[in-house]
Amino acid sequence: MAGLTRRQTLASGVAGAAALAAAGCSGRTGAPDGFLRVAIETEPDSLDPLRGQFASAALLYKQLHAPLTEYAPSGGLAPGLALTWRSEDARSWTFTLRPDLVWSDGAPLTAEDVVWTAQRAVDPTTGFADLGDFFAVIGAREALAGERDPESIAVTAPDPRTVVFELDRPVGNFPVLMREFYPLPRHAVEAHPEDWTRPEHWVSAGPYILAGHEAMSLQLRKNPNFPAADSVSIDAIAVDVVDTPAARARRFRAGDYDLAERPPTDQIGFLRDTVGDQLQAYPAPILSYLKINCAQPYLADPRVRRALSLGLDRDFLNTHFFNGEARTTDRVIPRRGEERREPRHDPEAARALLAEAGFSEASPLRLTVRASAGDRDRLAIAILDDWARIGVQGDLLASYPLDLYQAVDAGEFDIALARFDRGLKSDPDFMLQPFSRDGFADNTNWTGPERDRFDAIMADAFAVIDSEARAEHFRQAEAVFLEAMPNIPLLHERAYWLVSDRTRTSADIQPQLWRDLSLR
Repeated sequence: MAGLTRRQTLASGVAGAAALAAAGCSGRTGAPDGFLRVAIETEPDSLDPLRGQFASAALLYKQLHAPLTEYAPSGGLAPGLALTWRSEDARSWTFTLRPDLVWSDGAPLTAEDVVWTAQRAVDPTTGFADLGDFFAVIGAREALAGERDPESIAVTAPDPRTVVFELDRPVGNFPVLMREFYPLPRHAVEAHPEDWTRPEHWVSAGPYILAGHEAMSLQLRKNPNFPAADSVSIDAIAVDVVDTPAARARRFRAGDYDLAERPPTDQIGFLRDTVGDQLQAYPAPILSYLKINCAQPYLADPRVRRALSLGLDRDFLNTHFFNGEARTTDRVIPRRGEERREPRHDPEAARALLAEAGFSEASPLRLTVRASAGDRDRLAIAILDDWARIGVQGDLLASYPLDLYQAVDAGEFDIALARFDRGLKSDPDFMLQPFSRDGFADNTNWTGPERDRFDAIMADAFAVIDSEARAEHFRQAEAVFLEAMPNIPLLHERAYWLVSDRTRTSADIQPQLWRDLSLR
């Protein structure tokens, strides 16, 4: 492998820490009362919740839109636009909206808006390319495939305050899934179908409205028509996109921001020493993993994929890139206590599996790892160094995140260093869901009998109402997934935020619900 060695990689991380230290902390102030300043990692790909894929978009949806049900301050389930919900069989769910709901422009918000949004979500011309949380709605799959009129799916409004979802199987946690279903203003979207998300056309029901949007920055203003507006203490928010972790940390320390997400993971120890409890860590459903293109002939053999996993020294990755604060893993679903096991690192077994698959010193496995530029490409270099020790020849291709996502979706990759954060979805059920059929991480071209078995168990799991029984189904599905290994789990990360002394947050969950924050 050409490029940096591990030692050189670590040296570059130390240099980054030194740059942070040199930046100092000028302690700039001057932010007016009720004004929050936030630094996020990437520009949202869309402010339309039915089209956006990026984590930054999902974060902004929580501020700009109002879901059918809501995240409680503790991260649990709470009323949203719907005040109550009920079901006797977990197949037919009835939601009753709050009375007198209005959009930010004062227009009435009714059950018809909810139904129209659900139809738009499964319309292949207007919605996202997967079913998401509508996987069980009768007719949704056929509508998304263009085989059925989206208006015929089983979502109805018997009256202006009632919405009924009919499902093709029991889904006991359906109200939980609705925490990220954001009804949209039909009148505003139809008036400006291509640019309704521009500030001059913006209409929504969330705690904030979009007041401005330029390249790399957004301005949010409190929505007085939000149902719980009286409890929202922050009047305005400035959001800047600062796309490198070191720059976000440096500008936070300079006093430019009150919140900054994802500081450099390889500098956590340094930041803890320099900013103290302004660096806050949260338990989080975050998985770092390697996505494998199973359609590549040299990666189609599961023995090769298992060899690549066995060749990884995850402890080294954790110690030197995450300050030892992540949890190494070779599983997707986090385990606690006695259920937890240390992932196996066995270079000899890895070399033996590669030999069984037909690779040798004379005919080595050659591959390219794609990663986003920044701290992730240094992690990828260390991974490639591990693989060089088992006879794998590899190269790194670092690029902007959007270019990486597009390449993966197009199947133009061997292996990609990936990461997902399920945000406030802390239930272990949600960790395996992205890899299920139609999930957002289902892009490894994994096929065959094991894939069919995995899909069948996952479908059964979603139909189980009892949470303990459902968890057991997910673990059975995970066992099939790990045997085939279309993805290689690496680490369960913690979520880190830089939080200024003037910002009050909950100690229990990530500061993603800005309506619940306050300023000193």
